[in-house]
Amino acid sequence: MKLYYAKASPFVRKCMVLAHEAGIVDKIDLAEVGTTPVNPHPDVAKANPVKKIPALDTDDGMSLFDSPVICEYLDSQHSGTKMFPAPGKARWEALRLQALGDGLMDAAILWIYEGRIRPAELRYEPWVDAQMAKIDGALDDLEARADTLGDRVDIGTITIGCALGYLGFRYPDKDWSTARPKLAKWYETFSARPSMTATAPSA
Repeated sequence: MKLYYAKASPFVRKCMVLAHEAGIVDKIDLAEVGTTPVNPHPDVAKANPVKKIPALDTDDGMSLFDSPVICEYLDSQHSGTKMFPAPGKARWEALRLQALGDGLMDAAILWIYEGRIRPAELRYEPWVDAQMAKIDGALDDLEARADTLGDRVDIGTITIGCALGYLGFRYPDKDWSTARPKLAKWYETFSARPSMTATAPSA
């Protein structure tokens, strides 16, 4: 399998954390690419028609994207404890957390793009404020349900862990943890997992 990736992408990290937890990292060849919405990498464009990472070329000739699909595929490639729970309440809870974490990461990346890609004279502050409001809304929801996270390791908690890690990486001045002590405590424990330390983002 070949995974197109960038070191800083939280969506790529999500896939790699799952691969570490599943014990299949050695089955994945990594292809680092530089890609942005306005300057997509040609190899990414071949693997994903919407020109985004992560994208995965499988050994049997499929091209898969984006992180929810790739993660579910990777979870099908091992015989250990599954990161996508079996049908039932636990699965829906995990998928809801995945959607919440993906939404948080989407908003965080859009906020970054507004500052890094859009020319200064075209930046729209209400748009920036709206993205931060989404981030804060997701964090508040997670604080309210932090007691339910426990020591679970599934696609939901993996996604939340990667989302919080991205905030720390890209928004070092944003103190989200002081007002959300339960979530901060959970994240401190989860972020110490070997799968998380092995995939810490870098520029």
